[in-house]
Amino acid sequence: MSVVDGAEEAGRIGLTLLERGGPALDAVTEAIVALEDDPRMNAGTGSRLRIDGRAQMDASIMTDDLEAGAVAAIELVKNPILVARKVMETPHVLLVGADAIRFARRKGFRRYDPVTPDSTRRWKESLQKIRTGDLSPHEKKWSAFRDLIGTVGAVARDAAGRFSAGSSTGGTAFMMPGRVGDSPIIGAGVYCGPEGAVSVTGHGEEIIRRVLSKFVYDRMAAGRTTQAAAEEGLRLFKRTVPIGIIAVGKGGAGEACNRPMAWWTNGPRKRSRRHRIA
Repeated sequence: MSVVDGAEEAGRIGLTLLERGGPALDAVTEAIVALEDDPRMNAGTGSRLRIDGRAQMDASIMTDDLEAGAVAAIELVKNPILVARKVMETPHVLLVGADAIRFARRKGFRRYDPVTPDSTRRWKESLQKIRTGDLSPHEKKWSAFRDLIGTVGAVARDAAGRFSAGSSTGGTAFMMPGRVGDSPIIGAGVYCGPEGAVSVTGHGEEIIRRVLSKFVYDRMAAGRTTQAAAEEGLRLFKRTVPIGIIAVGKGGAGEACNRPMAWWTNGPRKRSRRHRIA
């Protein structure tokens, strides 16, 4: 089995909910929960570990009325996306670190260790490379992104025409404790408004600098097709910077990526290109 199977299964879960008349918010939530529960993904169970051996996870979710919830550097929970959704029910948008964990406990989320034997093995391999200096010039610059596959996200439009977008990640290899990427940053990792929904992945720092999801959304709002908007977003980056974009608008879904990634859509299916679902 490959991560494509996981993307397809999560996509079917979300689509089934939509076909039953469910809201886009629930479809995105349930699809991402399924991906977080798949230990092959870099989100929830199986998340990549920081240099100190901890799994610190980020997640966010947003709806087209600009309501949003996110958590960053949260630990010891099974499904960060569910905690992010609870944050959406508060006056706040983003909770981080130990206080995000305390919030999760108050909301009934039990302690859960997402570390797996595979994530521990990858962590030890990373530490060995750091200790020995056995990093190629390419790895020194991009080592944090060699384990990129597995960060997950979803976008959806429901029968009422409402949109939602979400993202969840365990981060990347070689991360400093406390590092936060693009996934929980509204406008960077995700964005959603009346014109559609966008979720992206890749080099988190570069995505944040370019506010990528909002860039793509704004192109959709300006009248570009969803596909054209995604492709314009991708062109903001050099080919050496790993980037993936999925979006859904009033005219349908679009995607653009510069790395082999698995993704799934309820339209024409393209396999083994993305690791998101649309």
